[in-house]
Amino acid sequence: MSDRLPPLTALRAFEAAARHLSFAKAAEELFVTPAALSYQIKSLEEHLGAPLFHRLNRAVSLTEAGTALAPGVQDGFQSLNAAWRTVQRLMDDATLMVTAGPGFTAKWLAPRFFEFARAHPEIDLRFSATLRNVDFARDEVDVAIRFGLEKDATGLWTYPLAREWVVPVMTPELAKSFSTPQSLANATLIHDDSISFLSPRADWSAWARLMGIELDTSHGPRFTGADHSIDAALAGAGVALGRRALVVKDIHEGRLVVPFKQAITLQARFRFLCQSGAQDRPHIAAFRNWILEEIEKTAHITEALTLTPIEDIPPS
Repeated sequence: MSDRLPPLTALRAFEAAARHLSFAKAAEELFVTPAALSYQIKSLEEHLGAPLFHRLNRAVSLTEAGTALAPGVQDGFQSLNAAWRTVQRLMDDATLMVTAGPGFTAKWLAPRFFEFARAHPEIDLRFSATLRNVDFARDEVDVAIRFGLEKDATGLWTYPLAREWVVPVMTPELAKSFSTPQSLANATLIHDDSISFLSPRADWSAWARLMGIELDTSHGPRFTGADHSIDAALAGAGVALGRRALVVKDIHEGRLVVPFKQAITLQARFRFLCQSGAQDRPHIAAFRNWILEEIEKTAHITEALTLTPIEDIPPS
């Protein structure tokens, strides 16, 4: 048995055969003949000095040595494939893969991305609407936009986007029926539970305390998706506490109005994340600059509000 590593082609043949437990299926996957694959595995067994498979009449099974070798070889090829995809992505400035939560994707990115596409036709923009944790080293993602409290992001480059606030929003037609904050006691209050993890909570109860009014916040539809609560408000189903990033476009274009200018600022906010060192790559920098320019277009909405930090509102 040699201490020298065997040829990569032989290990590749073994990995495929061990995964399929079939020489024929492994050969088909690797685009070689079964005889060629069998020769590669035989050479690997000779290099090791022990059999890796039990050859049965119509099937194969791993020997004790094969069982011990298979997990490490499979992990090794997965790591090689991940590393190759990573370096390919680093060389590709024509494709930009962005991941963001479903709400931000639906209410912020999707209605605006054509502006970016028009300004940067050389960049193929792709979206993944998910909240799962991103592994930039393994996932084919260039940029992540995530909402939450600032946390340690070792190895990542982060850029905080505009401070988030919540404020009552409703359709212009519905606003005709509610002229004062206290009149909302007769309104259907729409609840956004997507930020219920924050403490203290910036919900209807907090806004009522800010205004010094009494509201029964135990009723009204509740949504786990922030975009769904905004869609309900757009449909005229009630009044929602709209989050800045998800409502500024509808406010700017008149589909929603803000009758009462007292807003609550959140401790959490959206952040732009990418791998450390990748922030100055042309397509990533272009996307970040575009986001900041788009945020500035609706800055006047924030400037018209009276902002109170959630931590300054007395608890119930």
